[in-house]
Formats: sequence, C-alpha cells, structure tokens
Amino acid sequence: MTEYTIRREEGPTRGRYVIDLAPGAEAEMTYRKEDGRIIVDHTGVPREFEGRGIALQLVKASIADARSQGFKITPVCPYVVVQFDRHPDWADLRA
Repeated sequence: MTEYTIRREEGPTRGRYVIDLAPGAEAEMTYRKEDGRIIVDHTGVPREFEGRGIALQLVKASIADARSQGFKITPVCPYVVVQFDRHPDWADLRA
C-alpha cells in the first residue's frame, strides 16, 4: 500500500485531513470540533483512487492525532463508524 502525505487543515470550528492524489484530485476526511472532540462527518476518495486504503490512512491519521493530543473522536461518517468497529483498540478514543 502506498503511503501518502496527509495534512491537517483546521479552522475555529471545522477541519479536515487531506491527501493530494494528483493535480485536481484529493481525498479528504472532514470534521467539526465540539467539546474537546472531533465529529467526523465525511470521508471522500475520488472513484479512480478507491480500493487503495486511502480513506483508512486518513482515519489512522486522526487516531494518531487523538492519541498524541488527547482528544476523542465521534464517528458519524458510515465508513469511519465501520473502521472503529473493526479496530477495538481504538475504543478508548471513541466519544
């Protein structure tokens, strides 16, 4: 699996994790911030890049940040909910 460079963009109430895939193509996972947690509401990967584990890399970046920065995650996006269910070792980060 290719490892991509992930950047985190944050505003006062919202943010996103982004991977630049090709000119004009990016994968993203968006969230809003509330009460010391992030609420992940969307994950999107362009169709031509699906099936490469890109969305999972975005989720894992948020897991690493939550562990190092001490916040919790509320998954609302169906993909992220499934990933939390598949990774019981993330249960301590679920808000």
